[in-house]
Amino acid sequence: MPIPGVAEHAHGFRGLPEALYLRDHVTRQVELAAAADDPEACAARCTFVVVGAGYTGTEVAAHGQMFTDAQVRKHPLRRGMRPRWMLLDVAPRVLPEMDEKLSATADRVLRERGVDVRMGTSVKEATHDGVVLTDGEFVETRTLVWCVGVRPDPLVESLGLPMEKGRLLVDPHLQVPGRPELFACGDVAAVPDLEKPGSYTPMTAQHAWRHGKVAAENVAASLGLGGARKPYRHRDLGFVVDLGGAKAAANPLGVPLSGVPAGAVTRGYHLAAMPGNRVRVAADWLLDAVLPRQAVQLGLVRSWSVPLDTSSPELARVPGGPGRRQEVSARSGPGAAIEADTHDGGTGTGPDRGRAGDEPAKGQPGSGAAAGPPAGSGPAQLRRFESETAKGRPDDEAPGDRPGSGSAVLRRSESETAKGRPDAGPTGNRPGGDPAEPVEPLEPAKGQPGGEPAKNQPGGEPARNQPGGEPAKNQPEPAPPPPGDQPPPDTGAAPGPVKRTDVPDDSAKGDS
Repeated sequence: MPIPGVAEHAHGFRGLPEALYLRDHVTRQVELAAAADDPEACAARCTFVVVGAGYTGTEVAAHGQMFTDAQVRKHPLRRGMRPRWMLLDVAPRVLPEMDEKLSATADRVLRERGVDVRMGTSVKEATHDGVVLTDGEFVETRTLVWCVGVRPDPLVESLGLPMEKGRLLVDPHLQVPGRPELFACGDVAAVPDLEKPGSYTPMTAQHAWRHGKVAAENVAASLGLGGARKPYRHRDLGFVVDLGGAKAAANPLGVPLSGVPAGAVTRGYHLAAMPGNRVRVAADWLLDAVLPRQAVQLGLVRSWSVPLDTSSPELARVPGGPGRRQEVSARSGPGAAIEADTHDGGTGTGPDRGRAGDEPAKGQPGSGAAAGPPAGSGPAQLRRFESETAKGRPDDEAPGDRPGSGSAVLRRSESETAKGRPDAGPTGNRPGGDPAEPVEPLEPAKGQPGGEPAKNQPGGEPARNQPGGEPAKNQPEPAPPPPGDQPPPDTGAAPGPVKRTDVPDDSAKGDS
């Protein structure tokens, strides 16, 4: 996507996570527009730009206009205003891959519904406040839906095999020439269309589903199971486009239809293509036809969970995802998408930048809150926060997991692992804290091999600025400890290296 700002500000419509997010986003924009006092802000929030007049973009614009019109009945906008949907494409007409009659039907339905259809126009640049069109016009909007282009999985690019516009060349049996053990199907395969010599099957879900069945049978045949291999052959029986309500465009068996007959054929085809739950889906359609739409934000998917620049839109990004575990094989294939989606570990500190405003930026989890301890946290709360944030780090072990792990060793481990973390400096940088003094290396706890009493442990000297410990500055000094428990005198020299006694000493091996 070489267009500036698209990856940061556009939303996709390629899978269920993106669909759930877009539904909530549109609902939120209408509600915010209804509550806005500024007419310009209201108009910007109620403007929705869809790029791509293919199957997906056309259906999104058609259904989106109906959805927002139903919402404004409950949340009226300013006088004389209504939601505005724009459909853009560089193609000369809507649905350019379909028959001209079906294209004209879809164009007429969209314009009658109020959609601003602009062919030969696309987006030149996307910003937080709107989009710049290729004709120079700036459209203020908070919603850009990107429905352009289908690309195969990037895994195929790393195989070094013959390609056709990013797809693997295969024979009619879905085998890669010269590699009898390799089969390819779906969007990654350029499958010859035997019904249209010289062309390849388009990258649609219908073809991918049928490819999979033929590929499975041919794989079994190559292993000596089942019958002989068979080529992939499919004759299209027509196209259907659902435009919402009773409106649709269809050409079953080459007969162009529109209106209610086209709607019945479209719903019937979609219902027959469902792998299951047909009764439930039909019941939902019936209820949607007689009951008003419910404009409710589910809040299941946030914007940072569905970044546009991912090759796996069916996977919603989650904090602490498996990105780190995919580093070895993350250069191609689904692993690349998972690694790219979770490369910052869900902390929101990665390079992805997003929209500022009403919600977290795309690609950033959370709401931008600081990852430090809570305001006003005292020493005890601070140490508790550090111990909690230390959980899950690769080199951090539980106290019982290593020998000689007394409290002093645990505290020393926390202080060592905290050195590389940001904001682990003096507590004076936090509300309610005084500048902290340098952390001194601690000896192993008493009772461990070669250990002395640890600070803040029974029998040991309490830590500084802790209850019972050495008083802070400008505080009265307590009575000196009893004889025998005196710490070594402070000579002013920097503490030397501390020898760890909780690990074996290799130097003693030669004495045995």
